Amino acid sequence: MPRFAHTFSILCLVGVSMASHGFGAASAADRWEFPIKFSKAVRQTPYSGRVYLIFTKRDREPRLGPSWFSPELFVSAEVKNWAPDTSLTIASGASSSAGVADTLRSYPEAFSSLDLSGFRVQLVARFNAWQREIGKGEGNGFSATATVETEGRQPELIINALAPKHEFQETQWSKLLRVKSNLLSNFYGHDVFIRASVTVPVSYATSPERRYPTIYEIPGFGGDHNYRASGQTQAELEDGGVEFIRVMLDPSCPLGHHVFADSANNGPRGQSLVEEFLPAFDRQYRSIAKPTARFVTGHSSGGWSSLWIQVTYPGHFGGVWSTAPDPVDFRDFQRINLYSANENMYLTADGKSRPLARIGGQVRLWYKGFADMEWTLGSGGQLHSFEAVFSPRGEDGKPKLVWDRDSGKVFTDVAKTWEKYDIRLILESNWKQLEPKLRGKLHVFMGDQDTFYLEGATILLKESLAKLGSDAQVEIIAGRDHFNLLPPELQKRIHSEMVAAFKKYHPDSR
Repeated sequence: MPRFAHTFSILCLVGVSMASHGFGAASAADRWEFPIKFSKAVRQTPYSGRVYLIFTKRDREPRLGPSWFSPELFVSAEVKNWAPDTSLTIASGASSSAGVADTLRSYPEAFSSLDLSGFRVQLVARFNAWQREIGKGEGNGFSATATVETEGRQPELIINALAPKHEFQETQWSKLLRVKSNLLSNFYGHDVFIRASVTVPVSYATSPERRYPTIYEIPGFGGDHNYRASGQTQAELEDGGVEFIRVMLDPSCPLGHHVFADSANNGPRGQSLVEEFLPAFDRQYRSIAKPTARFVTGHSSGGWSSLWIQVTYPGHFGGVWSTAPDPVDFRDFQRINLYSANENMYLTADGKSRPLARIGGQVRLWYKGFADMEWTLGSGGQLHSFEAVFSPRGEDGKPKLVWDRDSGKVFTDVAKTWEKYDIRLILESNWKQLEPKLRGKLHVFMGDQDTFYLEGATILLKESLAKLGSDAQVEIIAGRDHFNLLPPELQKRIHSEMVAAFKKYHPDSR
């Protein structure tokens, strides 16, 4: 899920009631018509894929939206074989031109329902399918910003620019590490690199013979390797004198957040991390290349990822500190039992709308609205990111859906295939083999009022581990939610526990 403070990942929509709208060939007259075109200067071949009209009244380029927290209208449409310098029309009624799919989608309101006069608008095309970000994703096309006039046909929007590459800004302490993955390159059919920022302590430069333990951190949904630690802190020097190399891993992929789990849709992400990235990192940096000197952490989707890596590769890491992880037991997938017949993602058992997020005890986000927004955006959203990891690939080459997007009905046959990613179930089923390898290594923290209703699954995990006789540390912290779970005192405690775990096996190391 999303990121905050430590880097989060789960849905962060707040404070608005939402609905998505699909429109076929309507009989009503067009209220809004937008002629669109892309210049041959930015792309010389025809394009098939999704295009967007993104509107705003805020002081920013429309393409930098839509905002999860306070979304303004955006419209998406599928185009097929759209040739350069060829004009098409996206219209709110019946007159979208040939080459534009019959069904347009808009969010959070109907395309034709708003008076758009005075709104600023940009046209965006998702030329680079590798990028999950729409308006900022490298290589995606966009037009100049225009102001919507009165109702009717608008001046033509022409895509004449491409979103630039996001350059990593190296510092004295933080450097970019790119490791080519042959495993992922073979899966995708082109070169794929695992990226990370590597931050070294200040003594790294002055102590050339010294080797260091490493903390691997995974950001939440929407985060990447650009989230990084600063250099050595005074707290580290005061806490046993142990300094760490810190590695911020990039979990982003075209379908969202791959959580470093091998999957049918995202490829061998965990295997490539362990078999290709770790050895390359240890060759390039003066790390202590032993499991007892490697620790992993993360928050939200990064919390799930870090716990998954520790459980799946128990002999490669010396401990995990997972905070507010995404659902670790699919019997409580944000209060939904995915294994139970007649479950519905949108409605509770008594037929009420199912909430997805709360702030201060007040529901601020509903499952249906968020799912509709993602359906309008297309691939790469948080909910579909789960399906991309956990679901098999369908005959259409896409991840199988685990729920019907219109009715909310859960497809329990697909959900059954998710069992191999159910962390609680994996631990229960393999405890005899895993217990000696995980002894003293599992640390999970969750607020009892998690913003995204994640505490239920973690409570089930805590109960299961207790029954297994595990020494795992699973803490449900009273009064804390997704965003205030990690006050400075808990962050300091986690660091101290990592220091202690390291010094247990390396007592003479600093």
